[in-house]
Amino acid sequence: MTGPHALKPFLLAFPGPLRDRLVAAVLSGEKTATTGLLLEYEAEGEELPEVGERSAVIDSDGREVAVVEITEVQVLPLRDADLRLALGEGEGHRSVAEWRAGHEDFWHGEEMREALGDPEFVVDGGTMLVVEWFRVVEVLRGA
Repeated sequence: MTGPHALKPFLLAFPGPLRDRLVAAVLSGEKTATTGLLLEYEAEGEELPEVGERSAVIDSDGREVAVVEITEVQVLPLRDADLRLALGEGEGHRSVAEWRAGHEDFWHGEEMREALGDPEFVVDGGTMLVVEWFRVVEVLRGA
């Protein structure tokens, strides 16, 4: 969307197979939550999302494929992630331990460390997360 009413992009992971899977999970309704690092928001000088905010889900090709509305925002330490979140992420995790292991692999990956400007970046139980709960309000043509 362009013009004065353009929606903020809703980016899941980095472009590629993981983003493709996550976008598909959003479109199918399996994924109703996503988790980022508070540090990412701070590093980019980005404001935290707000309930009611709408964003455009972007696929790996840079296309807007859906519009989501934020229904809940949580800021919490990694140690407080719960089963509701693990299931809401829609990635097939059946326990918090599985969810955490998958997310730690992503956060410790080369792309994330490069994005944060810290090749040694590591999360721990006290690492602050931003959890966005959302609902799909529109699937866009071509999705």
